[in-house]
Amino acid sequence: MTDKPKRLKGQDGVLSSLDVAIDGLNLAKELSSITPAKAVFGSASVLLTMIRVSLPPFGDEIFWAHTQPGLDG
Repeated sequence: MTDKPKRLKGQDGVLSSLDVAIDGLNLAKELSSITPAKAVFGSASVLLTMIRVSLPPFGDEIFWAHTQPGLDG
């Protein structure tokens, strides 16, 4: 048995894209010599990390049910 929840096929690509974006922002933060830019890169990295952590493992079917009236899913 696996301890991890099952994810949809397309969600793995989204997660890897978010990982690449987070790594890129962290690298840009380290390489930047302008203090305000470091703050922006750091904030954007934290925001993307929060989005990555909060992605539901079961897909977006629940969101469709709440956004489209009459959808019985």
